[in-house]
Amino acid sequence: MAATDAITPGKAFIDNFTQANQNAKTQTDGLQDRFLKLLITQMQNQDPLNPLDNAQVTSQLAQISTVSGIDKLNNTITNMVTQLSAAQSMQAGSLIGRGVLAEGNNIELSQGLAAGGVQLSEPADAISVSIRDNNGVAIKTLNLGARDSGTQSFTWDGSTDAGTMAADGRYTFEVTAVRNGKKVEAEELGYGYVQSVTVGGDQLQLNTIGLGQVPMGLIKQIL
Repeated sequence: MAATDAITPGKAFIDNFTQANQNAKTQTDGLQDRFLKLLITQMQNQDPLNPLDNAQVTSQLAQISTVSGIDKLNNTITNMVTQLSAAQSMQAGSLIGRGVLAEGNNIELSQGLAAGGVQLSEPADAISVSIRDNNGVAIKTLNLGARDSGTQSFTWDGSTDAGTMAADGRYTFEVTAVRNGKKVEAEELGYGYVQSVTVGGDQLQLNTIGLGQVPMGLIKQIL
């Protein structure tokens, strides 16, 4: 799929967005009409000996003005949302062909190369990555040394602790980190290769090889 096709909003998304705006405008216009009709009716049927005072008229006119102001505010917000959505789509489109890290402990070995990551709550003196096969057996231990807090990436060349090369495919990994002899909180991050972007719903979705479909808000690092 081409990049431009991948970030094009679906027809259903556009139709729903347009219909919501039309419904909101219709409701606001109807409310303004009812206000005006009510005010005119009151003025036409007021008691000549006890007419509406200026404060009452001013108050009701102010209410009409408030409704009009809300309508303009809604239009402004709608425009801002549209512009933000377009900007996010362009930003997401630029990720096609890039690698990303997100929550997950799967690691995909392809042609003797695999990548993953870890998110540390604080700096660590030593980080160990244990890679396991489909049976849960540890076949390789990577020692990443000391790392700072935050998101850190690593690679695996497919070699095993037995001195052989692992077959291409999907494996899992587990991270252990320590500092001054105490365990440091570490979250495993899987690697995904972005193929396309889906626009719609609450947020943009990145379609990746390795991680599947991932909401853009859950991406920890772009490689």
